[in-house]
Amino acid sequence: MELSLHVKAIYRNITMYMGTSKTLLFSEHHIKLAELAKAMAHPARIAIMEYLIQKGSCVCGDIVEALPLSQATVSQHLKAMKKVGLIKGDIEGVYRCYCIDPDKCTELMDRIKSLFGGFTGCC
Repeated sequence: MELSLHVKAIYRNITMYMGTSKTLLFSEHHIKLAELAKAMAHPARIAIMEYLIQKGSCVCGDIVEALPLSQATVSQHLKAMKKVGLIKGDIEGVYRCYCIDPDKCTELMDRIKSLFGGFTGCC
């Protein structure tokens, strides 16, 4: 049985609402930390951050050469990290140059420190 476009749109809206509604039950701190952690939650993204820390800034092609990934895959990872503000990207002619946003990275570090600040061990 084929669903009408209207019914499909309703299902899509319900699914989107249900997916985000639980997020609203948490504090802004929890939501922000989760967004930042998600943006770092891949080994390639950690490698990209390490590379940018080492180089200061670079062109996307340089990152592609340094990693065992295609240009399209590197671009997807950069886009996810840029979306939350961990990195910045400027267009210089035909090249896109990336660098770390120090304020956003400091925010990530502070949020992680806050999470584990009271940890004294367990069991």
